[in-house]
Amino acid sequence: MTDAALPARDGASVWRRRALIAVPYLWLLVLFLAPFFIVLKISLSDTVIAQPPYEPVLDLANGWQGVKDWWAGLDLENYGLLFEDEIYWRSYLSSLKIAAISTFLALLIAYPMAYGMARAPKSLRPTLLMAVILPFWTSLLIRVYAWIGILNPEGLLNQLLLGVGLISEPLYIMNTETAVYIGIVYSYLPFMVLPLYSSLEKLDDTLLEAAADLGSPPWKSFWQITFPLSLPGVIAGCFLVFIPAVGEFVIPDLLGGSETLMIGKTLYNEFFLNRDWPVSSALAVLLLLVLVVPIALYNNIQARELEAAK
Repeated sequence: MTDAALPARDGASVWRRRALIAVPYLWLLVLFLAPFFIVLKISLSDTVIAQPPYEPVLDLANGWQGVKDWWAGLDLENYGLLFEDEIYWRSYLSSLKIAAISTFLALLIAYPMAYGMARAPKSLRPTLLMAVILPFWTSLLIRVYAWIGILNPEGLLNQLLLGVGLISEPLYIMNTETAVYIGIVYSYLPFMVLPLYSSLEKLDDTLLEAAADLGSPPWKSFWQITFPLSLPGVIAGCFLVFIPAVGEFVIPDLLGGSETLMIGKTLYNEFFLNRDWPVSSALAVLLLLVLVVPIALYNNIQARELEAAK
């Protein structure tokens, strides 16, 4: 092979790598950034009874003057309304609270499950993994509806507790925040189990054996060795549960009562019932910023740690 052919081949390889990298960026541009800017534009508009139900609308037929008129009509009025009206900021705070508590409960339940799966015989692990993934074969809506039949005053749970004599009258769990916690934890538990299992399965058992040889009790070895090494799985699982739980709509709508306030329900009401597209778009943009900023900061910290490790 001649020396002249080497640069040509290297150049083709560089272009192939760039094309491969461009695919996910193009995907993000088309399916994330473009819709985001459309929603951002609507959030800066004003509500009108028309089609579309907001103004100003960009009219390119008027040329540059139409662009200037459109730009002049945009304002931040809807974002100010989100902080002035109590229902909006209460929806955000309630959603963050419910999502945080649900994530913590999911972690408490998922960690022993993942630890047991990682310590199970290798021949049994695929079966246990399949059992965790199996609920995804059924629609989320059907699974949430099943919980209505379980948690109702005349449901299976109360019938069981009354039958064994643990309670003397039915428990009223439906249409409460407790039912929402149950629904979210149940629905998103696999998202917590899977990354935890991935981290715990890679744990080097010789570290625990060395700690035991040095006289460390099991509980101390767990907190000083096992848990710190599983932190990447804990963080990933918490993100995978917390982020969708904040914007959850189906579970609070079906299991929660009228007093259960979450941003997903508020956004739905503004968009479909009140037909206030600008305010609902402002709600969506602010929610996205609340969720994306911590993720971006975490990724930045992780990247710096990886660079420092090198």
